[in-house]
Amino acid sequence: MASASVHQIHSAQSFVVARAAGQLTYRPPGVPGAGLSETVSPAGDALMTAETGILLTVRIADCLPVLLVDPATPAVAVVHAGWRGAVERVVEKAVGDLRRVFRSDPLQILAVLGPSIRACCYEVGEEVVAAFQGRFTRTERFFQPLSNSTQAAGDRPAIPFLSTYPPGHAPEHVPAARLDLTAVAQEQLLCAGVSPSRILVADWCTGCHTDLFFSHRKEGQRTGRQVAVIGIRPNSRPPN
Repeated sequence: MASASVHQIHSAQSFVVARAAGQLTYRPPGVPGAGLSETVSPAGDALMTAETGILLTVRIADCLPVLLVDPATPAVAVVHAGWRGAVERVVEKAVGDLRRVFRSDPLQILAVLGPSIRACCYEVGEEVVAAFQGRFTRTERFFQPLSNSTQAAGDRPAIPFLSTYPPGHAPEHVPAARLDLTAVAQEQLLCAGVSPSRILVADWCTGCHTDLFFSHRKEGQRTGRQVAVIGIRPNSRPPN
């Protein structure tokens, strides 16, 4: 088994992973020819393959991992979806890339949304709310209002240089709402043609369960990371 990964940058960039001359190659969907060497971890946030024996991985510690399976081809994909990637529709794009590269039928795709920080713990600022409002039409289902006590605490001036959060994980200035990343991902999957009955959600919040998961929001920069992994077993065959 070979392991494939990306240098995660909170984007919508995906790569098709394959083998060539005994090495892994990475190429953007739809681009023919040789990809990057396996010694180079490309910058992006989604991986996909139709080859057996390749483990696709992303690292998470609050962001949402999304696993996609097309059992007919077969083909698989893994997606790292933070709020910036979600704004860029990384989940919807990954389904589209599976369709474009492997001719996957979205109605046959199974999607699993793994543990991530949930709306109960994910406060974001007006900048994040405005970013979603600029890309989506009905954003009210993505956000939950803050409690009065949280809003009062958020009125205090922020001190950015004391932030313990890495880029892409920090709350944007004064908290304005709570973001539901799973609702965003589900909406994108539905827009991409995935059946609601084939979307599974692991009901775990990384912020609430630091005894089980790592969380940047609750534990700071020194926390660890979970790894989401998906692959196709050797000798797998699509169902008849």
